[in-house]
Amino acid sequence: MKPASRQPAAKAADPQALQAVGVCIFLVLAVWAVFGQTAHFQFIDYDDPANVYSNPVVRQGLSANSVGWAFTHVQVANWIPLTTLSHMLDCQLFGLNAGGHHLVSVLFHAATAVLLFLVLRQMTGSLWRAAFVAAVFAVHPLRAESVAWVTERKDVLSAFFFVLAIGAYIRQVRRPSRAGYVAVFLLFALGLLAKSMVATLPFVLLLLDYWPLGRFHNAREFLRLAREKIPLLALSAGSCVATALVPGLVTSSSSYFPPPPLLARIGNAIVACVVYLEKLVFPSGLATPYATVHYRQPLATVCLAFILVAAISMGAIMWRKKRPYLLTGWLWYLGMLFPVAGIIQLATHVTHADRYTYLPGIGLTIAVTWAVADWSAGWQHRRVILAGLMTAAIGALTVCGHIQTSYWKDDATLWTRTLACTTDNFVALNNMGTYLVQQGKLDNAIADFQKSLDIAPENAEAINNLGNTLFVKGADQAAIAQYQKALQIQPDNSRAENNLGKVLLKLGRVDEAIAHYRKSVQLNPDEEGTRVNLGQALLKKGDFAGAMACLDKAAAASVNPLGSWTTLGNDSLQQGNWQAAILCYQRALEINPRSTDLRASQAGAFVNNGQIKEAIGCLEKALEVNPDHVPVLNNLALLLGTTPDPSLRDGAKAVALATRASQLSGDRNPAVLHSLATVYAEEGSYGMAVATARRALELAVEQKQDALAAALRAQLKSYEAKAPPPDAAQGAGDLK
Repeated sequence: MKPASRQPAAKAADPQALQAVGVCIFLVLAVWAVFGQTAHFQFIDYDDPANVYSNPVVRQGLSANSVGWAFTHVQVANWIPLTTLSHMLDCQLFGLNAGGHHLVSVLFHAATAVLLFLVLRQMTGSLWRAAFVAAVFAVHPLRAESVAWVTERKDVLSAFFFVLAIGAYIRQVRRPSRAGYVAVFLLFALGLLAKSMVATLPFVLLLLDYWPLGRFHNAREFLRLAREKIPLLALSAGSCVATALVPGLVTSSSSYFPPPPLLARIGNAIVACVVYLEKLVFPSGLATPYATVHYRQPLATVCLAFILVAAISMGAIMWRKKRPYLLTGWLWYLGMLFPVAGIIQLATHVTHADRYTYLPGIGLTIAVTWAVADWSAGWQHRRVILAGLMTAAIGALTVCGHIQTSYWKDDATLWTRTLACTTDNFVALNNMGTYLVQQGKLDNAIADFQKSLDIAPENAEAINNLGNTLFVKGADQAAIAQYQKALQIQPDNSRAENNLGKVLLKLGRVDEAIAHYRKSVQLNPDEEGTRVNLGQALLKKGDFAGAMACLDKAAAASVNPLGSWTTLGNDSLQQGNWQAAILCYQRALEINPRSTDLRASQAGAFVNNGQIKEAIGCLEKALEVNPDHVPVLNNLALLLGTTPDPSLRDGAKAVALATRASQLSGDRNPAVLHSLATVYAEEGSYGMAVATARRALELAVEQKQDALAAALRAQLKSYEAKAPPPDAAQGAGDLK
């Protein structure tokens, strides 16, 4: 009897439950309709490299070291540890498959849209108004930048915790408890760790206290609720201070774009508020970024924008008693825009950005939705008309959102679109030039870099990129001139110092290269690559002690020192720095002494350095770990069978090792059979050498290994003449 009585009660408590479930499903499907296409998109070469795929720490995935790094380092002048951790987890799950990274952002956006609907419905009791606000949030074209750009994971992640925190606050208001307040505090903290823009949450909560919660009607009640939020305000203030201390976030006089005066920043902030209003209603011509060197707005434009903002503000205040949602929605919009409005200068060359509307736009949508619903209260057939308008609006926004998102599929599409929608966009020209360099279209890239510099001659980044392109073309002196120009404009440009060091090292001006590398390291001590370059330059000079000390620091700063030492060893081997390669591999082996591949690589360096005994010992240690490693068996056989040192030579063991290597490779590897024939010949078993070499030649021809086939033909003649080939001993040094 009890279950039967509970079911009707549950239905009576929430008669719209089935409709709410339908709305949630619709929101997920709508998000997928707009943003599902990003599963096939690429990364964008605009902050994505530094944040994800070229960041050696992030791309390694999650580890104890990487977690610590996320909390102690900034990402493109942003302290966003939780967002950084999410990128690390993506790399661990999907590697560098961009589609996986995109889909995680889409999932967070969909979850936030559903949460927004549920929270608004819980606060206001209105299902369809809440559904419309959530749907506009879900599919609006302005969302494309936040959702389709991997770098902007911080938007979707912080918004997720922002809405969760509001939901927890509503629950806390209706069922007060210490645990409930702690939940709000922790969710707010997580949002701040994803992106500090949610620092305005305490202000938004006060607005919600006014409407729809109706928790205060006079100054005394307001002060009580403000005191209630002191812990949240303290957390917000701490986050703002920490953010302001991040190097490079707030523009300083060291930037190659000097910050405009305060009045100009205020004027732009007012104009930006109106620009966002226009784009929320008519989302056309959207681009990334809206870059310009003409930061100051015309006085007439500022005045008109101020009049419009003031008029809306006055209207919201005047109607606050009859239409309180107008004041809450409008102040939500203005308040959340304040941190990114430009008064606190974050970027002197960007006047506004679509992503800045991600959360502020919710407030404006709430105000408009409730206003239209109340305004139409007396209409005949109101339900049908509003349903039609809502369907038309969501349908149009979905189509536009899908189209806008499609522009983010790759660099070429994005920058072509941005250049079509904006004028004098020197940032987009610079980025298009970078893309063209990657495509090998160097002359076209140089033309775009030059166009960018014609608009913004002081843009050190474009100058540096132009220098890099000239360097790739082999115009070394022209590249040097560009790097020097970049350093004149921005003396603390560590990348220009590093690049100048590279071209000077190429020209053999080692001492000058070292000086510039040292300056780059001084300017950016956390850049592992520059320390590596300095170490390699010191190796060329013969300063092994100084080089290894420098490389030790680079590896110590790396979240993956084993990978760093291995890479350094491989690079040194390719450059012919045998001694350096030996030392680097030794450092790597101290971390992973059971690595057969590292032992084999170090043995190759030993051979090239003339240290045959050490190479043999290295390979023997490798076989102790992995007795069936074919390359090691093959290389050790060659060394033992061909070395001229009688104290090291062991022909019988060489034949046994080479035979074992051939058996493990199914007697189908012509290179291994080549080695076996060689050691047979060195032992005087010319009949076996001839038969083995003929089999190796057949396989080499069959597998189209032309160089090996030519070598085998020459050696076969020697074997048939019962003479070892003249280059048999030399083959022992070619360890693979």
